[in-house]
Amino acid sequence: MTDHIKQHWDRQAETHGDSYAASWGDLYAIQLEIETIGTFLHPGDKVLDVGCGNGHSTLAQAQRGIGSIVGVDYSEKMIEQARQREISPDCAVSFEVGDVRDLAFDHDRFDVVYTTRVLINLPIWDAQVRGIDECLRVCRPGGTVVLSEAFWEPLALLNALRALKRLPPLVEHDFNRYIKKERLERLLAERGLAFEVVDFSSIYYLGSRFLRELVTNPEDYPGYSNPINEIFFNIEKEYSGGGLGIQQAYAIRKK
Repeated sequence: MTDHIKQHWDRQAETHGDSYAASWGDLYAIQLEIETIGTFLHPGDKVLDVGCGNGHSTLAQAQRGIGSIVGVDYSEKMIEQARQREISPDCAVSFEVGDVRDLAFDHDRFDVVYTTRVLINLPIWDAQVRGIDECLRVCRPGGTVVLSEAFWEPLALLNALRALKRLPPLVEHDFNRYIKKERLERLLAERGLAFEVVDFSSIYYLGSRFLRELVTNPEDYPGYSNPINEIFFNIEKEYSGGGLGIQQAYAIRKK
């Protein structure tokens, strides 16, 4: 991971402390991520959260009756914040500094390994593949690796929709490189790995990244405060699909 990316997340930790905003300002999207990943966790599971940030989502998953969860993040300052949080008494929780490209765990240690917007911080595809391989390595045979990441094709589709109404395109941040779904699916197929794709944010993105700019003045609602976001978040919990969700999850079953 290049220095400017690590510096960005160190600054986020210093600025936001233990707030969810250290990871992202879009709380509704974070909640959708948490719920989606949570469907793959089961009582007693040993879980690895790769890219845990300040532990906000880690501790949310710890409430699900799992056996243990380890949070790993590349930013020492994020881990410092995570270790100051109140830990669930019903689940063994720990936080460690680590790199998704070189995880310091034995083979086959965890039942579930998941990432949340972590691979997109790696600047090239080869590095993203290394991260995927490491997640698979530390997951037990028959276990699940969940890659909850941002993808390029939905971004292109959403921007095509925005172009129809002459809205400016959405862009990747300079610390992000969105994954191409076609490339990831080809990799998984070549390795004979079964996977499920969960499109958990399309309706939310339709409202919060397109329709809101047609029916409200975005300048009246800084950040993610537009009330339309909450409306479409609630719809998303009942309905999804359509391929507009930049945030999607690939649940991979390790052989």
